[in-house]
Amino acid sequence: MACNGSGCQSGCYKDEDATRNQPTKSEETDSRSPSNVCIKCKLNDAVSGYGGIDDGRFCADCFKTNLFGKFRFAVTSNAMITPTDNVIVAFSGGPSSRVALQFVHDMQERAQKNFDASRDRSLPVFGVGVVFIDESAVLPIPSNEMEEAVEVISEVVSSLAPPKKELHIVPIETVYSSDSGDGKERLMKVVNVVSDPTGREDMLLCLRMLALQKVASEFGYNRIILGSCISRIACHVISATVKGQGYSLPADIQYVDARWEVPVVLPLRDCFAQEINMFCRLDSLKTLKLSTGPCSSINGLVSSFVTLLQEENPSRESTIVRTAGKLTPFQFNRIPKIIDGNVPLATRRRQKRYNLKSNESVSSESFCPLCNSPLDKSEIVDRSNLDSHRSSDIFYITCCSSCRFQILPSDSTSMEQFYMDFPQSVVGRAKQADNGNLSLLREQIQDCLLSDGEDET
Repeated sequence: MACNGSGCQSGCYKDEDATRNQPTKSEETDSRSPSNVCIKCKLNDAVSGYGGIDDGRFCADCFKTNLFGKFRFAVTSNAMITPTDNVIVAFSGGPSSRVALQFVHDMQERAQKNFDASRDRSLPVFGVGVVFIDESAVLPIPSNEMEEAVEVISEVVSSLAPPKKELHIVPIETVYSSDSGDGKERLMKVVNVVSDPTGREDMLLCLRMLALQKVASEFGYNRIILGSCISRIACHVISATVKGQGYSLPADIQYVDARWEVPVVLPLRDCFAQEINMFCRLDSLKTLKLSTGPCSSINGLVSSFVTLLQEENPSRESTIVRTAGKLTPFQFNRIPKIIDGNVPLATRRRQKRYNLKSNESVSSESFCPLCNSPLDKSEIVDRSNLDSHRSSDIFYITCCSSCRFQILPSDSTSMEQFYMDFPQSVVGRAKQADNGNLSLLREQIQDCLLSDGEDET
């Protein structure tokens, strides 16, 4: 109770109601410092509402700097882009590929400014190209929608500041030889043979990569940049596990994939889809999404499942990818050692530091001729016993179990037609792999072979 004494020095409160209504010191401090202040600059309000793992932590400027920092660290630590490179960005028009294109452009623009400011100009500026794969031949995309998409993509690329970037609009049927006029018809026959929705999607992914490889090889690019982010990789981890592709899974989730003629790199591997979408909104980057119809495949179901998991816990996608990252990668999951003298010494040292060591990776000499996935020893077939078989049967047997189950037809007649209509670059890769295995075997037993002039005794 209050004593109501004017001369009381005991420190008792005189008015409970008045004291109760007075704000405490901590409340005064909270009212002066908003709780949504950026944790980095401590000045601006943090952006929120995009649902990412860093939602409500950074202001707009710090958020964009942080996302670009993830991209740049992935590029520099894995030597994805060096001054002498000529890279091509696979651009679908979606948010991920749009951000990848923007970040590559920013790096090239900075390199150009440094080149112009330097006196000796010893370091060249890497080249950048952009490719868009037109898949309207195999997907139900309205023609007017595809025409609008091509116009938007051309506008996006042309609006980028110099250096100029060459745009390649490539129909997916160009995976057939350029002198073949029936490429689209043959492609439709191949697609119609595959009845499984998941198999059709997986085969389309293989054809898309073949088209990217062909464009890169023909125009002299030595790197292909994909916009795959951690959200998409998390979906691939689960879908590949469901489809029985556990052995080849580590090959698809690394920063670098050099099993192809032109290495493929994933600089957005550490970025979330929510962050990328937010960046597009903050920077007003124009994106597009084509109408491809309903998705009833395993890939679509897994994508919906992972989205629900991410809504419950923003770190679920990161946990999935980090768990899969504990699997041992392959030796082709690294950029070959740089010996070019024009590449800065710091870049070469950084690559040596972060690159995979030989004892930290698995070697693989055999690949699926269809999807190019590395094959386990149990899937490798002894071809010496297949001389009497048809080429289509040999192709079927040498593919991985996932392709045989979901893509390739089971009856021999349909398989023969599938083999005849499929791009010969894939068929040739299968034959080349056979010859490569024989050459590798000969090298391994070279010391045990007898020359023509030597006696067995």
